Amino acid sequence: MRLRQSLFVLAAVAGGVLGAGACTASAAPSEAQQLITQHCEQCHEIKGLQNFGNIGPSLIGLKERYPDRKEVSTIIYDETKRNPQTVMMPFGRNLILTNKEIEVIVDYLYAQ
Repeated sequence: MRLRQSLFVLAAVAGGVLGAGACTASAAPSEAQQLITQHCEQCHEIKGLQNFGNIGPSLIGLKERYPDRKEVSTIIYDETKRNPQTVMMPFGRNLILTNKEIEVIVDYLYAQ
């Protein structure tokens, strides 16, 4: 029974049933889409996604507001250094995301 539940959860995640945003069951989500769905869309509006939160600022037009990609990477890594009152968790400092994963997210957001 436990194996069957695990397989269902795995199939649901792979198929996008658990909120893969713009992904469909027939197309495997990219690494960026998976990271965005798992770590960003709950709080931020992101172009192309239907399910998003409004706790944090919209990430639409991020490239225009932050021409320096390094600044965005630093915010994702640890926003508490820039804004100690933030509710955004320090994804890099807390080892939730690797530097590579942060760069994948930034690449995705800058491509929008």
